[in-house]
Amino acid sequence: MIDAGLGIRAFFTTRDGGASRAPYDSLNVAVHVGDEPADVAVNRARVADLAGVPVTFLVAEHGIRVGAVTSPGQDAPTADALVTTVRGAALAAIAADCVPVLMHDAATGAVAAVHAGREGVHGGVIDAAVARLLDLRGGWRARGAMSASIGPAACGRCYEVPAEMRARVAARHPTAFSHTRRGTPALDLPRAVEARLDQLGFTHIVRRPECTIESAQLFSHRREGVTGRFAGVIVCE
Repeated sequence: MIDAGLGIRAFFTTRDGGASRAPYDSLNVAVHVGDEPADVAVNRARVADLAGVPVTFLVAEHGIRVGAVTSPGQDAPTADALVTTVRGAALAAIAADCVPVLMHDAATGAVAAVHAGREGVHGGVIDAAVARLLDLRGGWRARGAMSASIGPAACGRCYEVPAEMRARVAARHPTAFSHTRRGTPALDLPRAVEARLDQLGFTHIVRRPECTIESAQLFSHRREGVTGRFAGVIVCE
């Protein structure tokens, strides 16, 4: 478990401590990757034990839709961001190269879990999640009370993409523009997310340095192909 550094219960899981067998070994929390459902259920229960409350695991669609969780442990709507103000509920964004982002608004107690993939970052999933948090406030008041933690993801040195794709994303998020170690076109989505959060007024932003492609302790779809997913988990307290 990697602490998210938000001052509330929030963390990122690794691939250690689960029941799944290779190539999903071992703490895979995704139900859509071909793993045994019974093993995933055990893994999700262990994550809930770490959270101390029931966890709703996000069902991503690589877009910008935001869903609301209104009761602890409810089934998640299909969305790339989940928001709740329900105490005792936990939200989880799952990933294996995309960027899991956890947000906390001290003004309302609301929390959000965001799956920020390439298309989501380009389309504005960070903005959409923040807009929902602001709606819960009734507007942008108590500025500076929002904090965020950016979880492990594919780094800008490893996330190789076609030049046209890099240009498309960087036209909207210039800080995403990057090169691999070999000098080929790449995207730095964690840096783009951090820059956007800063632009939106977040004054406490934690960015984890781990790269999923480089670290054997994390799942990476790009590195492994068939593999599991880890989670960024945040509890509404």
